[in-house]
Amino acid sequence: MEVNKIISRKIISASVSGSMFAILLGLIVPNPFGGTISSIPNYLFEVVLTTPLYLMYSFPAILIYGVLTSVISDRVSQFISTKVKNGKSEIIFSGILHALFGLILLFYSLGASILFFITDRVLQRINIDYKPLQAIKSLAIPLTVWLIFMGIVYLEHILTGA
Repeated sequence: MEVNKIISRKIISASVSGSMFAILLGLIVPNPFGGTISSIPNYLFEVVLTTPLYLMYSFPAILIYGVLTSVISDRVSQFISTKVKNGKSEIIFSGILHALFGLILLFYSLGASILFFITDRVLQRINIDYKPLQAIKSLAIPLTVWLIFMGIVYLEHILTGA
């Protein structure tokens, strides 16, 4: 039963952090192909255009790889902290392991793993018994983000006639 709560919390963390990661990456790297952005409206359109793209590629990786490595990181850090006999060291070891697992794609995945770690710790601190149905419902978060951004792209194409 405890495993279901942990996996459910991790899936919710992936849904929230994956959506935030795509939006933040869209804001930081609005044009991944290196083109020039000449104006603020052009920048905003590039952000809106690339965010669903980032979400489509990053969210499955965050959901599968992130949840798996986060569970491993937490279990290993719990084991180490009990051996060291210092309960406060668990969060430090977990953070280090999250960062190490996040280095797979260097800075992009490192940012995603840190965001995942922070989101998971916030959800853990709230201390709610997360259920599998809540985890499944949380998958609506990235879908909603994707639909909103794609809807804005669609509206922009209708309004400009492109």
